[in-house]
Amino acid sequence: MRLWRWRNNPLRRRSDRIEAWIVLVARVLAVLGGVLVGLAAAGATDGALAAQRAHAHAVPAVLTQQAPKTPQVSTDGSDGDTVWATVRWTGPGGGTHTGRTQVEPAAAAGTRVTVWTDRTGALVDEPLTPTESAFQAAATGLLAGSGTAVAVWAGGRLARARLDRRRLAAWDAEWERVGPQWRKRMTG
Repeated sequence: MRLWRWRNNPLRRRSDRIEAWIVLVARVLAVLGGVLVGLAAAGATDGALAAQRAHAHAVPAVLTQQAPKTPQVSTDGSDGDTVWATVRWTGPGGGTHTGRTQVEPAAAAGTRVTVWTDRTGALVDEPLTPTESAFQAAATGLLAGSGTAVAVWAGGRLARARLDRRRLAAWDAEWERVGPQWRKRMTG
């Protein structure tokens, strides 16, 4: 009985009921929407990374030239521990391919290295390990879910702010009507 006493409050306005529903719906949608979007994003990311792992194949290759001795400084100011060099490998159809990949500095021509190719024999980046993929999927899901929850929460706050502006405008209009009568009573 006590729980529903607020419904009989004579000071409760229509806008108070609307605000209560906005708060309830925003909280439920923030939690459920955040969880569902996070799970969907994590699943999609995990699926895409698994497909990338399935389509990339490790292939032995041979350096065609002496690799540079020192790594070049990258645009972000850091230097890596590998250098770019030209390699040759045999593709799936038996054809010979050449391309540039990262290798150890000062590696001699003829050194065997491993490159990653797609089904056509073109060079691709090394795919993430299953552990790295799981971390990437979890991070993506967490970010997407959090972003959804924050967006829903912000939408609820905006709706409540609009209600507040309407209530203040109604209060101002009412005061414009009643204020002069109060002043007459106060000043006599």
